[in-house]
Amino acid sequence: MKRLWFVFLGLMVIAPFALGQAKDFPNRPIRMIVMTTPGSTADSTARLFCEQLAGLLGQPCIVDNRPGADGVIGVMAVKNAPADGYTILLGSNSPLSANPIVKKGLPYDPIKDLKPVHGIFQVMNVFIVPGDSKLNTLADLVETAKKDKQPLNVGTSFAGYRLDVEWFSGLAGVKFNYIPYKGTAQVLTDVMGHQLDFGFVDRSVAGPLLKSGKIKALAVGGKNRFPDPPDVPTVRESGYPDFLSYAWTGFFVGSDTPDDVLAKLADAVQKVMVTHATKEFVKRLGAEPMPLGPVDMRKFHLDELGRYRRVADAAGIKPE
Repeated sequence: MKRLWFVFLGLMVIAPFALGQAKDFPNRPIRMIVMTTPGSTADSTARLFCEQLAGLLGQPCIVDNRPGADGVIGVMAVKNAPADGYTILLGSNSPLSANPIVKKGLPYDPIKDLKPVHGIFQVMNVFIVPGDSKLNTLADLVETAKKDKQPLNVGTSFAGYRLDVEWFSGLAGVKFNYIPYKGTAQVLTDVMGHQLDFGFVDRSVAGPLLKSGKIKALAVGGKNRFPDPPDVPTVRESGYPDFLSYAWTGFFVGSDTPDDVLAKLADAVQKVMVTHATKEFVKRLGAEPMPLGPVDMRKFHLDELGRYRRVADAAGIKPE
């Protein structure tokens, strides 16, 4: 009986403290983990949101770049931090949806270890070739791949892009020689230099080179055509009605983060999503807003994991 009484007293002491912590959140700086280097699109996104979140929440927001190991370093920084809402991950499709499918011994489980805060945006991916390539359509690419004795070389960065290329490969009934890169910039360079037959990258990073004519787009992976330039068809229009491919981003926290803290963060992010600065930023990227709250973002994330798992099973891809 005495033991139960002491447990009760302990809970009475701890509970108000815990509730107070949640009620007063935030009362110190927030850290935002970015899995890429300074100057990247992800880094710019984090800085835009950090600045506005700081104004809304009344505490500084600090961007902490943790690149490397295909996002593993950044995810682990959040997993190992206290789950109190003060450490936020700017997550994306490859580390959180593709890595669990293709990487053996991954030290994190994105569903068990992380909790979604809010979606941010998604950018359609695009098939690109050198600006002077004889290939002008996706049909040209598939026809050439079927005729050539050697598989065409395709370059991508990160596992998510590879899985989507494998998906297209299965739909088209062709095989490509997949060449992994650590970053998109080198993919673009090698496509322009004809070291690669084609590349598969997100539209935002390819935009300036597409406008200059140094590379050419065969098709985009979005639901609809991109307005600039408007004459590039979607992969769906090109004969593959099931194909969709986007690079997406969203905010995540540790899985044990209190629900009321999560709700406060989600509400703040939602407010930042509709500011003029954010809308202009998303427009400049050629991205589409992804205004998904915690519940809808979780469903979306689970759907993405399931889709990548089906692609990997169909292509015979095993964790390495």
